[in-house]
Amino acid sequence: MSARRIDTLTELPTGTARAVLDLIEDAAAADGQPAVSEQGRLHVRHPGRPGVRHLLLWAPDSEGGGHVLAGYAQIEDTDPVEAPAAEFLVHPRHRLHGHGRALGEALLAATARRLRVWAHGGHPAARHLSVQLGLQLFRELRQMRRSLDAELSGLAAPVLPAGVTVRTFRPGEDDAAWLAVNAAAFAHHPEQGSLTQRDLDDRTAESWFDPAGFFLAFRGDRLVGFHWTKVHADLGLGEVYVVAVAPGEQGGGLGRALTTIGLRHLATDRNLPGVLLYVDADNTAAVSVYERLGFTTHEVDLMYRTES
Repeated sequence: MSARRIDTLTELPTGTARAVLDLIEDAAAADGQPAVSEQGRLHVRHPGRPGVRHLLLWAPDSEGGGHVLAGYAQIEDTDPVEAPAAEFLVHPRHRLHGHGRALGEALLAATARRLRVWAHGGHPAARHLSVQLGLQLFRELRQMRRSLDAELSGLAAPVLPAGVTVRTFRPGEDDAAWLAVNAAAFAHHPEQGSLTQRDLDDRTAESWFDPAGFFLAFRGDRLVGFHWTKVHADLGLGEVYVVAVAPGEQGGGLGRALTTIGLRHLATDRNLPGVLLYVDADNTAAVSVYERLGFTTHEVDLMYRTES
């Protein structure tokens, strides 16, 4: 029987994309969370993104002959400064056969050993593989959670700065203003700050999107902040998907007020028992704010990179 092979594609055929999504779902069921982020899964579902490559690992099929899809990796090389970012996984039935290391080495070869790699959940096997591949840990992304009990304990009523009003997002009407504020607020954050109209369109086309949970803060007719919430139907949890305040409005309590508005929406309008969010561990100011709002660390995602 022939050995495994790895194919590299810039665009996935529809059937192959479905197989990749199934692989991700099967692995998530075993591991507790997806090994490929929401952004990565959007790249699978919405093909044709410049700078995105897909690596498919095919392993010999011991039952039916031929090969089966046993592993998947994705490279996103869109940042002009940072090294390409990658995510990869092996199907639970095909682990412990060297496929993970083979994918990792293929990623290193494809990027000339200039690479950043996510390990979602920070599992021991991923930590071990990072050592084998010569990667170094440099980033920790925390998933924090809190309950949304009936009393909304610890959540005082939101107090908006004087002159600020809040309404919900209007698709098509608010797009440009939102993209501008998002870019300004996350200028230091290449993943979030570089979102484009297509990125916004892909997200608003998802089944989870609900404009009633997307809150915009205005000073007059100028957008100055927002809180976009999300519902994870599979988890029965809400999410502080992204919250931001325009640079000139920071420090006045608007971020906390917007966060509280979103949490109250998830608790009372969506009747959810809990909420999660993601925050970089080194963003100590944000971590402190969320801890004061009752959030505690649930798990961590780790990012490794080659030596600079």
